[in-house]
Amino acid sequence: MAVSRLRLAGVVRSFGATRALRGVDFELAPGEVHALIGENGAGKSTLIKIVGGILRADAGVVELDGKPYRPANPLSARRRGIAVIHQELSLAPDLSVEENVLLGREPRRFGFVATGQRRRQARQALAQLGREAMDLRRPVRELGLAEQQMVEIARALVDRPRALLMDEPTSSLTRLDTQRLFEAISRLKQAGVSVIYVSHFLEECRQVADRYTVLRDGRSVATGEMSRVTFGELVRAMAGEDSGEFRRRTERPPGDVVFELDRICGKTLPREVSLSLRRGEILGIAGLVGAGRTETLRVCFGLDALRGGRLRVKGRWDRGRSPRGRLRQGVGYVSESRKEEGLLLERSVADNLTLTRLEPCSRWGFIDRSAQNRAASRWIDELSVSAAGPRQSVRELSGGNQQKIAIGRLLHHDADILLLDEPTRGIDVGSRFRIYRLIHELAEQGRAVLLASSYLPELLGICDRIAVMRRGELVADRPVACWNESRLLAAAAGEGNETHES
Repeated sequence: MAVSRLRLAGVVRSFGATRALRGVDFELAPGEVHALIGENGAGKSTLIKIVGGILRADAGVVELDGKPYRPANPLSARRRGIAVIHQELSLAPDLSVEENVLLGREPRRFGFVATGQRRRQARQALAQLGREAMDLRRPVRELGLAEQQMVEIARALVDRPRALLMDEPTSSLTRLDTQRLFEAISRLKQAGVSVIYVSHFLEECRQVADRYTVLRDGRSVATGEMSRVTFGELVRAMAGEDSGEFRRRTERPPGDVVFELDRICGKTLPREVSLSLRRGEILGIAGLVGAGRTETLRVCFGLDALRGGRLRVKGRWDRGRSPRGRLRQGVGYVSESRKEEGLLLERSVADNLTLTRLEPCSRWGFIDRSAQNRAASRWIDELSVSAAGPRQSVRELSGGNQQKIAIGRLLHHDADILLLDEPTRGIDVGSRFRIYRLIHELAEQGRAVLLASSYLPELLGICDRIAVMRRGELVADRPVACWNESRLLAAAAGEGNETHES
């Protein structure tokens, strides 16, 4: 039998009283793409950090190419042929593309950086991703998220790794960039490079991986060939139960229009967008990266300036308000970037939930901690948030539970018009279905939901209507029954003759 490229047996890792890994078995073959699947908190990141040299296992066996493997640090792991691409980018924003790709591995000649050789190596690494035309001298801070992600991946390829660990590599990529990445992975596989691929998108895992391993509660609970497992079986293995796929809501008479856009324009995007949202309705906004979905929601909430047009909220027209003004109108917003904009990670669950409406939790101008804890506990229970209590730091929660807190703040504020931007980005399948059920329940209560998402199955699964944006303009608006993935992609890409229908 061939020696495994990487083998873990009975690996244990604890953080104080918390056991992140409880005896994980994992085996990666040479030239294999192996999907590592599990909910947030299942232990995937801990396993990656052990293999990448950031953490050490407390117990168990780790072998690389049949030999004991215990790297002292990430540099030691890299020298052994292990490259890690983390979900959070680790680029130097003020350095150029070329400098970032070769950062720490600059070729030298007579003690000086060999700039010509560095440029060639950077170009070769980017060429593997179909990005050989990228401007190597451009500062990374001027690039979009997708381009920055490609620079991060190119940097990992410079060392010609034996094993490449990819943690959510496509979270910021367009479909075209994702396809290019898959093509690069295929070439690496043919060259004998092994890949551990971590993604919350099971469709991606099924497309790119040869085998899979599922982690749950710090244990490896299932492994096998990807071609022989169904989507439902993967979900059941992850959740330990049959989560089931979300079922579209039954049709019902539309409520009154509570939120209306009339040819609104932002600084650059959107461009004269008009649409209406009814009470009890879930209206999805689809579009490719850069179409203007996020910009539209930010203008609606007052985070970005309204340069033209007007909005009507519950029957009253205006030409733009601040976020505070929108909150007073009962309009709430959840940012696509919960860590940078949506939550105060170092503050408690209670602080985050009650942040925009402290009146019920205060006396004589001071916060009543007991009242605040009671209010927070109510939402923790109603939203089924997995937290130790209202005073736990939000940073310690999983991505899915953090997202529940972001939505829960709007409910505490009693917002009945919800603007949700990528509400399930970066969270696992089980948590994603729970967020879907929550959005469904909110609509059943009569709240109106405007939801922007780049994940088409999500839009098709939970929305009543879907509007498509392209280059800042609204190009189509139809009931969900009129759409499928190919039609949505065609409308978003400008194929065919789409028309705006309300």
